[in-house]
Amino acid sequence: MRFVKVLFVMLVCIPAWAMAESATSIVKKSDQQMRGDSSYSEATMRIVRPDWTRTMSMKSWTKGLDLSLVLVTAPAKDKGTASLKRYREMWNWLPSIERVVKIAPSMLGQSWMGSDFTNDDLINQSSIVVDYTHAMVGKDVFDNDPTWVIDAIAKPNAPVVWSKVRLWISQQTYLQRKVEFYDEFDELINTLNTYEVKWMGGRQVATRMEMLPADKPGNKTEIITHQAQFNFPIKESFFSQSQMKALRD
Repeated sequence: MRFVKVLFVMLVCIPAWAMAESATSIVKKSDQQMRGDSSYSEATMRIVRPDWTRTMSMKSWTKGLDLSLVLVTAPAKDKGTASLKRYREMWNWLPSIERVVKIAPSMLGQSWMGSDFTNDDLINQSSIVVDYTHAMVGKDVFDNDPTWVIDAIAKPNAPVVWSKVRLWISQQTYLQRKVEFYDEFDELINTLNTYEVKWMGGRQVATRMEMLPADKPGNKTEIITHQAQFNFPIKESFFSQSQMKALRD
């Protein structure tokens, strides 16, 4: 009985922050919530500029943290274009010239298909877990959703574009509701907002994402997810250059 009392006193004396979930644990759960052990999605990307708008359809697959494949299915001139990530290596397949182009680390910051998403944002997504350290900043509310605010700071020599990424992660769903991307001078470059959380594939998904560049008013890129599946069997061999070339709508 005395042991129980002592244990109770010890627990009461532990500050709330010490018993709270760690920032790294939250980021890992967030990544798992958004991709699962494997994932498949169908989406529309809409690139908005002051004078024009361009729309693309795309499919994407992931397996774990290290394998991903994105296929453009429309419009006709871009159909068949694909991006592949296998561990630390990435490639683009350009069917119009029948050429595979390796994405060097220096190319990670380049625009993906002319959008406001970079190669790093779209293909190298899992790096937020492995290439950054994480620190709790506080709490906030985004889109009526209580969130944790966490800073992810790039590890030394990590092959990433962003020196700092600030994440607003839902306390209810663990979805990333808002993300700010900063360069090495700690200047805000892009902001990602997510909306319209719906059930898809047995879990909640933010079905509309909006990337806004800080220095280009009127520019934005939206990704609308129409279908998603998670945690299904898929072989590692699917994520190959031969498969990237062979995929069709």
